[in-house]
Amino acid sequence: MTQWTPGWSEASPAASDFVLAVADGQIARPREGWLHSWEAIEPLTTGALGPVYVGQFSDRPVFAAEVAVAGLPQTAELVSLRDALILTEQAPAELLSTGFQVLQWWRDHQFCGRCGSTTQSHPRERARWCEICSIPWYPRLAPCIIVVIRRGDTLLLARSSRIKRHFFSLIAGFVEPGESIEAAVAREVKEETGLDVTGIRYQHSQPWPFPHQLMLGFFADYAGGELVLQEDELAEADWFRPGELPPVPPVTTISGRLIRSMEEEILASGTSS
Repeated sequence: MTQWTPGWSEASPAASDFVLAVADGQIARPREGWLHSWEAIEPLTTGALGPVYVGQFSDRPVFAAEVAVAGLPQTAELVSLRDALILTEQAPAELLSTGFQVLQWWRDHQFCGRCGSTTQSHPRERARWCEICSIPWYPRLAPCIIVVIRRGDTLLLARSSRIKRHFFSLIAGFVEPGESIEAAVAREVKEETGLDVTGIRYQHSQPWPFPHQLMLGFFADYAGGELVLQEDELAEADWFRPGELPPVPPVTTISGRLIRSMEEEILASGTSS
């Protein structure tokens, strides 16, 4: 099985090293696979961002770099990161997520947030370094919760008011400063749906590079309340039984895995509402 290992290095790419090419905010995908060789893509790099080392794929170094659309081979395909992660089951999700997040960090921290001076690569770790302030700027990660709520033999699914794709997903939101992740689950559910939950239990996590979230997935049990939707967040929401779900995200996403895991739990328990 092909192995992806994220990592840090000051190395520059060799001709045969892999490159994740990003053009106009999209993946510039070659005819086959998702990565180019540095030899093939180097003439197209813009120079401002990258190449920056992001890890190893099949025991070969991988870099991420921004490239110009003009000059891309006619066989290259531009694919949005969201489409790659949601619609393409064979996409190397962790590799693509890491590459985009590192490039976003590189872009956002070209200058020191304290004094405005140009930053440099840190010599010993993945960080941008301000010589004047003697301060490192690390890649930003924003913890977010995402939760599937169970009521008897049903689970709650909701459709976002801000995403055009017509599928149902889960309640999610950012963790606030000074807040535990369990408290964030209860607060986000209450704010967006008017419901109270109990039995909050962690399941698994997934990096989500839009632009730099770390999604923390939970199960929770319905404890009371009526559905009152936060309209700027949710267009609709309802309770669904396993086998009777509307369109939902694929299992390549944390929401898809949580939904299917909850379906399995409900079916295994044989609970009736």
